[in-house]
Amino acid sequence: MPDHKAAAVADDDEDGPFGRPLFDDPSARALSRVGVVDVGSNSVRMVVFDGAARSPAYFYNEKIMCGLGKGLAETGRLNPQGRIRALAALKRFALLADGMGISPLTVVATAATREAEDGPEFQADVLRETGLRLWVIDGDEEARLSAQGVLLGWPDAKGIVCDIGGNSMELARIGNGRVGKRVSTPLGPFRLQQIKGDASVRKAHIVKVLKAAQAALHSEGERIYLVGGSWRVIARLDMERRNYPLTVLHEYRMTPRNLTDTLDWLEVADLAVLRGRTGTSSERMELVPLACEVLRELVQMLKPSEIDVSAYGIREGLLYEQMPERLRARDPLIEAARMSELTQSRIPGFGKKLFEFLEPLFRDVGKDRLRLIKTACLLHDTTWRAHPDYRAEACFDNATRANLGGLDHPGRVFLGLALLHRYKNSRAGSRLEPMFRLLTEDEVQEAEVLGKAMRFGAMFSVGNPAKAGALDWNPKDRLLTLTLTPDGEGLFGEVAQARFASLAQALKAQTAVTKAA
Repeated sequence: MPDHKAAAVADDDEDGPFGRPLFDDPSARALSRVGVVDVGSNSVRMVVFDGAARSPAYFYNEKIMCGLGKGLAETGRLNPQGRIRALAALKRFALLADGMGISPLTVVATAATREAEDGPEFQADVLRETGLRLWVIDGDEEARLSAQGVLLGWPDAKGIVCDIGGNSMELARIGNGRVGKRVSTPLGPFRLQQIKGDASVRKAHIVKVLKAAQAALHSEGERIYLVGGSWRVIARLDMERRNYPLTVLHEYRMTPRNLTDTLDWLEVADLAVLRGRTGTSSERMELVPLACEVLRELVQMLKPSEIDVSAYGIREGLLYEQMPERLRARDPLIEAARMSELTQSRIPGFGKKLFEFLEPLFRDVGKDRLRLIKTACLLHDTTWRAHPDYRAEACFDNATRANLGGLDHPGRVFLGLALLHRYKNSRAGSRLEPMFRLLTEDEVQEAEVLGKAMRFGAMFSVGNPAKAGALDWNPKDRLLTLTLTPDGEGLFGEVAQARFASLAQALKAQTAVTKAA
């Protein structure tokens, strides 16, 4: 892999940390199980990816808060207890990977291992005890891989990626699907713990370091994309303060004012109480106050237009690194929906036919809305195994809570609401109503129309609705026309008629049913 700067205790493989190409075929859509371990300053995490190559599913995900880099700035060595815990975690991960048939794991180590004087000794211990080779990357490479992880789930991302770990914080510019200038800084919470003096001394240090980073990046008024556990905890606490109805962190968006209000709130809040309410580990919450100090100065200096949270980072960046351009160009949301349809629907391939049948209803919508419509059609039947009484809510939950890239929070709710109406005419009284406030009234209505259109089209013909008839929509005259083929005449029974009428009601339309010439 190009542009790698890394060292390993064993002989390096010129192909990079995977030691083998993951995508021999540039057109590959499926990804066999691939295991990646990130040995960070605070946590050691194993993730196994599977499924759609462009939007991989998380087949397995386990994290241990080892604190490997705690005290490193003071002692110059890895935390002794952290080493024991990290080695135990890596032993377990190696055995798990072997049991899953995905050996060898790819193991990437960051700031703590690369900076500690006993880092090479730790690498040797890991290799001897587990057979795993640690791919130790420098700060520049860490920034690049983290930024690529953001691009995997957020293809159109443009701005500054900020990845905070225990001992360092990396920044990188992204745009047009590429990573540009990057900077590594010593602003991880473990490092800040070692600074002598009060908060004012730490603030002066943080400002000095950020000024140097700003001089390299020249960023002002752009989006900031936050990567890293400490940032995610702060975002989750922002949700708690705002009583936000959805707790999915990926693509959660904050304004500078809202975030500043949250940082002010956290200065006086009882973090022990908040830890219990949000399910945050004590090890992670311990670092939040220092991470808040860094984030406050970062926002003050870069003056971002918006602050967005990315759940993707180094691990996903390693996959993006391997992807050929042809694969990178695909839409991660559509690819994930295709894989879900292939593995979970009753009739794989029907979603595309349903979309083509319904497309005349949506001629005037924009590109972003059309991709959500296509996604909904691909997902419309993926919860068919759920009990009929709960199928509508299961659809909604799948859309709003799934680990999907390329989908913001209003998009999740729009998709979920459309899928809810795929199985249910009314949404009144639903436990899901608080989430509907993320949409405008017009968007709620559009989602209902889409859902009822899928509800009609999916049962009108289980083979190909286009062979049974064609839809036409005249928004000016509010006229919905269904033209039936000879086969369609037989298929347009009482249930189909009722669902067609429900669609027309959602459109506030008159109907006409004709026969093909």
